[in-house]
Amino acid sequence: MKAYVFPGQGAQFTGMGKDLYENSPLAKELFEKANEILGFRITDIMFEGTAEELKETKVTQPAVFLHSIILAKTLQDFKPEMVAGHSLGEFSALVANGTLSFEDGLQLVSQRALAMQKACEIKPSTMAAVLGLADNIVEEVCASIDGIVVAANYNCPGQLVISGETIAVEKACEAMKSAGAKRALLLPVGGAFHSPMMEPAREELAAAIEATTFSTPICPVYQNVTASAVSDPNEIKKNLIIQLTAPVKWTQSVQQMIADGATLFTEVGPGKVLAGLIGKIDREAVTANA
Repeated sequence: MKAYVFPGQGAQFTGMGKDLYENSPLAKELFEKANEILGFRITDIMFEGTAEELKETKVTQPAVFLHSIILAKTLQDFKPEMVAGHSLGEFSALVANGTLSFEDGLQLVSQRALAMQKACEIKPSTMAAVLGLADNIVEEVCASIDGIVVAANYNCPGQLVISGETIAVEKACEAMKSAGAKRALLLPVGGAFHSPMMEPAREELAAAIEATTFSTPICPVYQNVTASAVSDPNEIKKNLIIQLTAPVKWTQSVQQMIADGATLFTEVGPGKVLAGLIGKIDREAVTANA
């Protein structure tokens, strides 16, 4: 079975999507439609902007989403049998499988970015990568720390990201090293994504998601929150609302997709991070980049 996976924030690079814009009339049309919807020329920043400009929250998330979805729409023989996306990438996956329209997907991603930015400004918060510890040890260490710090991204065995209040995350990093972690290092992010710190953003985004039409998809999406195949639009909606404050179960999602018959994983969008993670989750997995 053909599985398509979509990357999240952090995969952006200057020049992303420029070749699509210049070589595909459909891509050009979709990019220009995106400029109209967003109210600024995101294409100028994607094609010519600096790394700093691309890192702005209101730019990063729509940029990665647009690159992924417009690339998917220009692929020949794009017939997904299952889809998944890492964090932000779940929105790309939901447009790819027909749950959301291109326009609605972009609107939600833009609203998500702005809501997350606002939540980040309320209290100092951050994320850190922890390498070389078992999932349960990371969870136990987080639970032992005063303050808010949780496992946020289960990227692959031995690679987790923790998230929470800055002081609590720093203390957790020290405790992780004492517990045998190879590395525990703070990440250059704007805040504590996929943690309780995102509750204000979740509330804001919930209203926007509730007001959006979700259609029955052409194939199941393996959602971050459940790591299982979901095809019911109401269930997809519910899981998408929870996603901002819940962990990204990427390892578990990939394992479940393989168990359900995935034979080829194609990463659609900027970068090759997910293909690399899938190879670490299952050495036998066959991956490709669109």
